[in-house]
Parts: sequence; structure tokens; C-alpha cells
Amino acid sequence: MTTLGSFHQILWGAAGHETEQDCACSAGEEHIWSSAPSGVCAEDDCACATEGYIGSSTLLGVRAEDDCACAGPFLSPAALFAPESRDWRITPVLYRASLPDAHELVFNPTGPTSVVVLNKSARAILDAYHQPHTLTDDIAHQLAALHLLTPIQNQKSEIQSQPSMLTAWLHVTNACNLRCAYCYLDKTGEAMTEDVGRAAVEAVFRSAQVNSFRAIKLKYAGGEPTLNFGLVQAIHAYALQKAAKAGLELREVVLSNGVALAQAVLDWLRDEQVRLMISLDGVGKMHDAQRAFINGRGTFALVARSLDRALERGLTPHLSITITARNADRLPEAVAFAIERDLPFNLNFYRENDCAASAADLAADHTRLIAGIKDAFAVIEANLPRRRLIDALVDRSAFDAPHQHPCGAGRNYLVIDQRGGVARCQMEIERPVTDVLAEDPLAAIRARTQDFQNAPVDEKDCRECTWRYWCAGGCPLLTFRATGRNDVKSPYCNVYRALYPDVLKLEGLRLLKWGGPAG
Repeated sequence: MTTLGSFHQILWGAAGHETEQDCACSAGEEHIWSSAPSGVCAEDDCACATEGYIGSSTLLGVRAEDDCACAGPFLSPAALFAPESRDWRITPVLYRASLPDAHELVFNPTGPTSVVVLNKSARAILDAYHQPHTLTDDIAHQLAALHLLTPIQNQKSEIQSQPSMLTAWLHVTNACNLRCAYCYLDKTGEAMTEDVGRAAVEAVFRSAQVNSFRAIKLKYAGGEPTLNFGLVQAIHAYALQKAAKAGLELREVVLSNGVALAQAVLDWLRDEQVRLMISLDGVGKMHDAQRAFINGRGTFALVARSLDRALERGLTPHLSITITARNADRLPEAVAFAIERDLPFNLNFYRENDCAASAADLAADHTRLIAGIKDAFAVIEANLPRRRLIDALVDRSAFDAPHQHPCGAGRNYLVIDQRGGVARCQMEIERPVTDVLAEDPLAAIRARTQDFQNAPVDEKDCRECTWRYWCAGGCPLLTFRATGRNDVKSPYCNVYRALYPDVLKLEGLRLLKWGGPAG
């Protein structure tokens, strides 16, 4: 039987700062490295090299910032086993893959635990439970806690979502200094006024309180929100007052193209602890091919300058990388750019829309898309970062916890346009369902039954798929526009399925590098 000791583990907090805590660990010969989340989504975390432990790259902050409605840190998966159980067996649905030096990656696709890495001894203990018996030692208890062992009388309950955060996209201006190839907006010079901005904040807080949310997240977007930055600052100040009075947690992020971020803007974002997401689709001409000024001039040099300025000020932007046919083959360069600067990032797939360039120009053949992403994964494998990337590598997929919905659209997400209209998704911003004067705008959003519906994945034809709780069926609006149905799999389903084993492998290798025994 192994004994329990303690080790010194460094975990990454929500703002990217290191915090220290003491953890209980296994001091024996069997080693388990776990990427198990704590139930809260994070942008970054790390598992540090320590000898002889069960280490967790626990998620402590907020999900990677992107320009979609996040599924959010609100999952409470149903318990998969009863504590009083006596006879245990190996969980039947486990995904297992070999890693270097006789280690093995183990992942339960229906459980709340993320990637787990076992050494040879721990794997032997797991395999011993092909024949059910009692939990005989500390490692067996750890395997059960990680949901790799299941009681023989287990009756698995359905996974239920319990949203705790209401997210609102505030479209502070419809103006933009760029004309990006895949943008879904018909640009105008119209901007949100302060009266509308204050009414928007009040509407969000009303819905949050009526529906018992504990936190609010505001995304300042457009257009280009820095073109109306005075309003962003005013809304921020007003939202802080409302949050303090209501006793709600407030999170904020500015979604910018990054071409004109003045030093004063960066200083303000840092000082006010407002996060920054910047779109970057490649290096040099690859970025410029998709994200150019109105006159066609490229923007990469200006974006790179803004990133350097932000880092110099202690502000860490999050990169949003959109993959199209134009940049799929050069995706490794964008990923290398992010890793070299230790910038968090996420990979998004192009979504066809009426305002963008033609789908023939932008929609990458799935074979090319998969190949380009796998080449990017090779870059990551050669330069494994301390930060956890697994939740940001395949479009709407997330491995922080199993989930029934890929995003909050129609559930815990509001999109408020520059006039005060409220829509379900920013890609439907021209079709508001209600406005900010409604007593509870979220109720109107939830009540809409026309067009696309964000149905639980267990109500789609994905019910038999091993990976269904990690993509949750993909973007529901994309699927509806492509098929006219809400109960079918994503057009990107085959891409998800092709990439998931590689995503899990990357997390396993990262744990071995940064979370395994020293040396």
C-alpha cells in the first residue's frame, strides 16, 4: 500500500499569476498525473514537475476568451458512483492510448475527469479491476475518484447543465477599420450611446438576478470596440457599481482586432483587470490575407506591435485564430507565434454567412483542415507549454467537463446590438428577439422556438458517439444553416472525431513533461 505525503504544487490562477498550495499526494511507486478540472473553466494552468504524486492541472480561472458564447463554467455532472459501493470494476467506456516510457493515457469520455496519465504500476492496478473486487489500496481509491473505476451496481445518471454565469455580448459599435474576409457583419458607422449602454447593463443584471445567476460576463465587441472606447470605460464603471450592489461576480473582456491599441488603452485594461482577446490568423501575409484594412492594406505588423506592447505592460492577450481555406496550410506558423510568446489561444472554424467572401474561397476541405491542424499539433508537441491547451484546440470542443450544450446560445447568453436589440447569437445580431427594456430579456431568448435551437446533444443523432459530451454536437447555428435541422450532427463531426485522439495525446505529453517526476 502506498503512503500519503505532501508536495509543493504551483497552480495558475485566473489572471495567469502563480499561486502556491500544498496538496496531498501518493509517495509510492505508482504515479498518476491528472488533468482533472475542479469544475471551473480556465484560460491557463500548469502542473509542475514533482516526484511521486497524483497531480492535477486544476482549472481555476475562466475559459479561453473567444468570440462565441462559451458553454461556461457551470457543469455539475451527475455522480457516477455511490460511496457505499463495495465491488468495483474498470469503467467500460475508457479511452486508452500509449505514451512514452510505458506510460498510458486514460480518459473517461462520460465522466467529469479530464486526461489521466498512469505509469506502468498504476496501470497494472487499474487492469486488475477487469475482475470486480473491493478497493484495496490508496491508488485504487484514487482511480475510483478519477472515475476510472466504477461500482458494479452503478446506474449512470444523465449529465445536467447548471448555468451559474450569464454572458452578454455588448455590440458597442458597428463600425470597424477592417474588412475581414469571413466577417458576418454589414458594417456601418452606427455606435451604441451611453444611454443604451447603461440600459443594456441594467437589462443584463435584471436577467441575472431573476434567474439566480452568480456571475456576469460582459464581452465588449463590435465592429471594433476600441473605436468607441469611451463607452467601454463608462459601461465598465457602471457595471462595477451594479455588481457590487447585487453581490454578483463580474468578468469582462474586450474583443479587438488589435490594430490600433493605444498604450493608454492597454494600461487601462491591465489596471482595470479587463481581459483582452485579439484576432490573429497567421504570420505576415497569412494574417493579411484574411484581416486587412478597408483599403486592402495588411494588418499583421500592427497587431504584432500591439501584442508586444501588451506583454511589456504585463497584460497577456488571448489570441483567437480562425481557420479557413486561405490559412489552413500555414496554421503551424500562427501556433508557433503564440507558443513562442506564451500566449493563450484557441482555434476556430470558419462559419459561412451572407456577409463573408464566398464559401468556395473560405471553406477548407476537411482533409486539408485536418492536415493543417495536425501539423499545428506537431508544433505544440515539439514545444509543450506549461499551460493547458486541450480546451482550445478544436473549435467548439471543450474537455473541462462533459457538457450537453456546445455554447450558451438560447440558454445563458445575450447579444445586445448598438440600438438595444437583444438576439440569441452574434451571428444573428440582425434578428433581435426582444430589447433591453424587457423586464427579463433572457426569458424572451429562452422562449424562442423558431429557427435554430441549442438542443442537448443527447437529443441529437450523436447519442452513440464516444465524444458527444466534448463537442456537444458543435455549433447549433452552423448545423441548422447547413442542414435545416436541430437534431443532427455538426458538419464538422468528422473533423472533431479525427482530431480528438491527437488532442488527448498532447495533454498526456504535457502532463508527462510538466506534471511528472523530475527528470
